Amino acid sequence: MRVETAELVERLWARDASLWTGADEARWLGWLDEPSRYPRDQMREGLASLEQLDVSSCVLLGMGGSSLAPEVFRRFAAAESFHVLDSTHPAAIRALEARIDPDETLFLVSSKSGTTLETRCHLDYFWRKGRHFAAVTDPGSELEALGRERGFTAVVWGEPTIGGRYSALSPFGLLPAALMSVDLDTLMEGAVAMQEACRTERNPGLELGLALGQAWLEGRDKLVVPAANGFGLWLEQLVAESTGKDGKGLVPAPGESPEGADRQWRDVAAESPAELGAEFYRWEFAVAVAGTILEINPFDQPNVQEAKDRTTDVLSGQVSVPGTGTGPEGTLDDLLAGAVEGDYVAVQAFVDPAREHQLAPLVERARATGCVVTVGLGPRYLHSTGQLHKGGPPSGRFVQVVDDPGDEVPIPGRDFGFRRLIGAQADGDLAALRERGRPIVRVTLDDLEAV
Repeated sequence: MRVETAELVERLWARDASLWTGADEARWLGWLDEPSRYPRDQMREGLASLEQLDVSSCVLLGMGGSSLAPEVFRRFAAAESFHVLDSTHPAAIRALEARIDPDETLFLVSSKSGTTLETRCHLDYFWRKGRHFAAVTDPGSELEALGRERGFTAVVWGEPTIGGRYSALSPFGLLPAALMSVDLDTLMEGAVAMQEACRTERNPGLELGLALGQAWLEGRDKLVVPAANGFGLWLEQLVAESTGKDGKGLVPAPGESPEGADRQWRDVAAESPAELGAEFYRWEFAVAVAGTILEINPFDQPNVQEAKDRTTDVLSGQVSVPGTGTGPEGTLDDLLAGAVEGDYVAVQAFVDPAREHQLAPLVERARATGCVVTVGLGPRYLHSTGQLHKGGPPSGRFVQVVDDPGDEVPIPGRDFGFRRLIGAQADGDLAALRERGRPIVRVTLDDLEAV
């Protein structure tokens, strides 16, 4: 479908779902006007309550769209007393507990649906009467009801017409940013300026989106961007989860070399609060535009549920996933030897985040194939690039890396702990990818010493 640029901008702002697939796209376009709705009174009131607390640190409990923008802000502001917990690895839980005093910490529970398994498990683990809790969630969610019932200091509403990966400039991103003392007024001035610029026929978001889509048409479906300051983590989810479906998709590859016939390079300008606000919006608009060229729905995630369902099956004992070290393509040697031009290698690491650096030898070996290499920590990537892995182009070759999570960390009220949970998440995603016929092997982190 080819649409003249002036018509494309006009129809996008008119919420014309036929620009994409004619499905439910129109109901997920609240992000278009979100900068203009700042500051929201309800968020401001909640923030005022939180700022009165006498706490020494803040921990955000969230996944995917609820955690990645806050992680960008955390790195941007160098906020040492603000922590983002988006791992179910027992070592990550223990390490966080060692860095904070839970009784002097604000736990900010962030979930649009209010039912995200990892986030609810984190809440169950840290909850004690008398501790400080707040929530960011959509109106009417289970989390809102729980927060009211338990007397959370604040419950702040997100915008129901904005999907998680488009929520950086909504309370899901802005409330955590405010708690890190990010200058929200300046940030949102930049976002509003970009919002207004994106109403015109020639605008930064449109130009970027058309460039992304045109490069994809030319076979350059690997999107290389800078990896610095965490913006690439947020961008990975926006691009992968929005475009990776129907056998199509852009494969985001932060920090990879732009040299290659299947690659396109795009820069990111986010050195000041105003630039950061503008860049969030520019990329949101651009990915929506690129979706019109790919002819996909940029606002759904039809395959994300697969790994969640398999995790539930593993936890219930319905599914067993044997085969550590082997897979449909045999060994790691076989998997990498089978890579051809245009493929990408995805390293999926269900390991202690503090040991991520130990993946370096595997990454370098995978790059020797000439393919783009992406690295995701589990279960974070399940809420980010997981959609692309299953619904996107069948050009991925997957290496799942696991480690020994150590002793079990029980979760109050659950019949499983974090060790069992992260194991089930690894097994569940392995099963989902195998079922789709994706080439995948599993190795242990200790095995990589010999790589």
